Amino acid sequence: MKEIVKTAIDMIKRENVDYGDIRLINEEEEIIEYKNGEIENISHNLEIGIGIRVMYRGFWGFSSTSSLEIDSVYKTIKEAIEIAKASYSIGKGGLKLTEEEVHIDEYITNIQIDPFNVPLEEKLNIMEGVDKVLRSESRIKLVEQYMNFIKTEKFFASTEGAFIHQVIYHSGGGYTAYAFSDEDFQFRSYPASHGGDMKSGGFEVILEQRWEDNAHIVRDEVLRLLSGKRIEKGEYDIIIGTHQMALQIHESVGHALELDRVLGLEASYAGTSWANSIGIKFGSEFMNIVQDGTIKGGLGTFGYDDDGVKAKREILIENGILVNYLSSRDSAGFINKKSTGASRASSYRRMPIVRMTNVNLLPGDKELEELISDIKDGFYLETNKSWSIDQKRLNFQFSTEIAYKIKNGKLIKEEVYKNPVYYGISPIFWSSLDGVANEKYWKLWGVRNCGKGEPGQIMRVSHGSSPCRFRKVKLFSI
Repeated sequence: MKEIVKTAIDMIKRENVDYGDIRLINEEEEIIEYKNGEIENISHNLEIGIGIRVMYRGFWGFSSTSSLEIDSVYKTIKEAIEIAKASYSIGKGGLKLTEEEVHIDEYITNIQIDPFNVPLEEKLNIMEGVDKVLRSESRIKLVEQYMNFIKTEKFFASTEGAFIHQVIYHSGGGYTAYAFSDEDFQFRSYPASHGGDMKSGGFEVILEQRWEDNAHIVRDEVLRLLSGKRIEKGEYDIIIGTHQMALQIHESVGHALELDRVLGLEASYAGTSWANSIGIKFGSEFMNIVQDGTIKGGLGTFGYDDDGVKAKREILIENGILVNYLSSRDSAGFINKKSTGASRASSYRRMPIVRMTNVNLLPGDKELEELISDIKDGFYLETNKSWSIDQKRLNFQFSTEIAYKIKNGKLIKEEVYKNPVYYGISPIFWSSLDGVANEKYWKLWGVRNCGKGEPGQIMRVSHGSSPCRFRKVKLFSI
């Protein structure tokens, strides 16, 4: 595959273009779906292809092919050039790429156990054990489980001289138990909702999640939710747990800070952003947000992005003030900064756009007990259930699977509340943040289904946070 990439980049260099790059991607994926003690689906997919991108007088052209034959590659190059020239002929202005260091390098995810070498029986044994625990209770009528393993091998080369080889593994999954009574039904997930949790790594990710050990907790909580209380509508001091914080960061911060959305260059799929100027107040002094493409375990962790920019850690919000955006080589110049290394494509068939890497809230200096002790009448919310947010990432509404009562500075885990929903306006909500737990409680979560772009691209990203305390948040139960 190296020789194909080298040959193709030499072809582009002979053409009359300002810049060109190639991504050859070979991806393997295994999916296992298991429902009520039976295999629902097992799929093993292989995909290989080449994406060609060229810039002509400031305008992009892109084309792709699933054939590695040289004739097909050359035809794809020509198509990309024709598109770039056509765009130039009807366009105005054009883009400029930031000057970045050129790399020749290799990056491989450090894994302990190759998930594709683990026998199917071993994976199914874990799922069978979980199913037995959860369905030992007759009110639990449905148990759904999911495992997902992805190996992505990628070659990147550019006319500037970059040549990068990467092999990245993503692994994980989870399960959800549904319980029914005559009046209600509830569900509880582990280790997270919406297909569970994924990380960069091998099969050790699944083993570290300890599925069967935690099935007893899930079983007991979903049954308690059937008789759980409802929250009366009002304003409450709340603490949001780490998984729900990951979704809060993703929807109201991560997407809002994608520079192409801010500039209006990418708006057709999910809108633009209210956060349209560096220096604005995004939240309270306790809000410190970084993008980090280097952190261990992240789904947005890699050696180099799809512009060939080395993964990096950049502060985006400092003490509540917006200081930078997620950016690519063709967007960062608009704000006179270098790329943050956030140019990513979901496959060889898609052109790179600005995407989140790992967007994290830095831990604070509080013990969790300290955050709880200063709440007289409030709630602790955990595990995302659903989300809704407007096209500017301004007005939002989230629900979680469960809430626990906080009374006179004590967390009462025996007192559970069902169907909690909170809502707000992003800068007002983030300004109500008045405490973040320390690094002991900090956790990184994977989001495996982030959508953006037209044609659509589904990307895997991660977010980390400690539990956070917010004051006077609008909250109720449906």
